[in-house]
Amino acid sequence: MSAATSTSSNQAPYILVLFYSRLGATKALAMQIARGIEQTHGIEARLRTVPSVSPNTQTTEPSIPDDGAIFCTLEDLENCAGIALGSPTRFGNMAAALKYFIDSTSPLWMSGALSGKPAAVFTSTGSMHGGQETTLTSMMLPLLHHGMLVCGLPYTEPALSDTRTGGTPYGASHFAEEGQIKLSEHEISLCQTQGKRLARFALALLQTNQT
Repeated sequence: MSAATSTSSNQAPYILVLFYSRLGATKALAMQIARGIEQTHGIEARLRTVPSVSPNTQTTEPSIPDDGAIFCTLEDLENCAGIALGSPTRFGNMAAALKYFIDSTSPLWMSGALSGKPAAVFTSTGSMHGGQETTLTSMMLPLLHHGMLVCGLPYTEPALSDTRTGGTPYGASHFAEEGQIKLSEHEISLCQTQGKRLARFALALLQTNQT
């Protein structure tokens, strides 16, 4: 798996791990979710991001970033077997850059390209009660409009009850106390569990659709 792409075969089904990250915490979550996905045989993770936007208009950026994950396209979304969507918390909501991209997915909504595919959400925030849950639910809403099947984290996962940092039943999260990017052991465990669950659901749905 690499930041640009994690696929070793164009024919393999993949989970799209689509995120926006300014300081690196959300990216760290995305990487751990991707590791969980790729611990599941038969499916891969594809890391993608979105460009920033300026206060006045869309920022002009190169079509391929200088480093890190490359920008997501509608084709990445259309052909995925599932999606993990991540954003830092912005006043209890997803970041504008991610929302801007999601607003461009109307053609996929009209064709029903994402309907019936599994999805999950994840976030990071600088304060313990800074809107993790509302940010996660804000990302769920467009996924539900697309007809996707949103899966969270069950309390059968011990780390969800034991964590004193990030982690919610709605999806993985990170508490970046004083700008701390490093994830806790519980946050890493929950990210990888979420990736594994999403991968298993995607494979099961693919098998069902093929029969």
